[in-house]
Amino acid sequence: MKDKINLAMIGLGARGIGLLQLVYLQHEDVEIPVVCDVYEDRCQEAADLIEKTGRKRPITTTNYKDILNDKDIDAVILCTSWDKHINICIEFMEVGKYVGCEVGGAHSIQECWKLVEAYERTKTPVMLLENCIYGRDEMMIENMSTQGILGKIVHCEGGYRHDLREEIAYGKEKRHYRLLNYIHRNGENYPTHELGPIAKILKINRGNRMISLTSIASKSWGMKEYIKEHKADDIELVNTDFAQGDIVNTIITCANGETITLTLDTTLPRYYSRGFYVQGTKGMYCEDNKSLFIEGEEHEKDHFNWQKHWGNVEQYREKYDHPVWKKYLSEGIKQGHDGMDWLVFCDFVDCVKNKTEVPIDVYDMAAWMCITALSEQSIAMGGQPVAIPDFTNGAWISRK
Repeated sequence: MKDKINLAMIGLGARGIGLLQLVYLQHEDVEIPVVCDVYEDRCQEAADLIEKTGRKRPITTTNYKDILNDKDIDAVILCTSWDKHINICIEFMEVGKYVGCEVGGAHSIQECWKLVEAYERTKTPVMLLENCIYGRDEMMIENMSTQGILGKIVHCEGGYRHDLREEIAYGKEKRHYRLLNYIHRNGENYPTHELGPIAKILKINRGNRMISLTSIASKSWGMKEYIKEHKADDIELVNTDFAQGDIVNTIITCANGETITLTLDTTLPRYYSRGFYVQGTKGMYCEDNKSLFIEGEEHEKDHFNWQKHWGNVEQYREKYDHPVWKKYLSEGIKQGHDGMDWLVFCDFVDCVKNKTEVPIDVYDMAAWMCITALSEQSIAMGGQPVAIPDFTNGAWISRK
């Protein structure tokens, strides 16, 4: 086992720089000798951050291919735009370097298969860095589900409900890829935050799998209104029609009979929520009011007045908090999305150091990311059902 590993960071926009500053540079087992972005100014900003911590100033490059054959690099972190994730992953898998890949949706089913085939050919692990799986509530509900507290899980819901209008509208100025995606594409473009925790609970790819989906999209009006009010001087954008519907609902069916509803809601005014909701035969959890309803508990009597029980999840922490979070709380929560970024990164680093398989593997990555491409197809066909590929080629039945 290595005491320290050398990581290269590729992609230094808001997400990459934020992770570097809040998470990666706080990890004593990691050195970052190389940073890369297509924009030189971002490279220099990252190099300055690293140097200010007392570490050696990293090498900078605007071409990730310069890193492929660097024998000193153990693994890479990808924080690039959505359309670059999978192809870059494959190139680094081919040269035997572990990859930690930030989240997003796939552009086609073909690229998902290419990713899986690259792993099966090279046996080089790639880990989807889906931080929401490590959320305290998500892990607590997974723990309760494993213990059978909620009974047989029947239905789950999740959402990416995040007002991104400013980020999208100023995409040219911010050099952010979301703008072009929202102009040209219409689908569930960011599925893994909501789907990841649900997939873990429902044992997707490990005794269960998703078999089909249907998606529908509302009209697209939120961005048009926002730009008219906040960026009227941008004549080109004012006259741009956005393909992306304001609300996209996707319903997924599973081999074991469960249903999943995903909601994308990013171009209308609202509060942030991942809409995490789990319903079983003995109880339910609802993120938006931080509440548990458990059969046989005192609050079961208040079917119609259970507002007074909203927020009651706190009283179940001591009994049902996931062991990972109990340990984490005792050691002190780190920065990065309430600590989730730290936990997902630690797992990735441990796998690289020990040369072991990763907890969110290539089959998870392909299954979750493919929802974007499939939702686009379903919407284009008026909500017609679309089959979800089995990227495990039947191994889901017996995989652990």
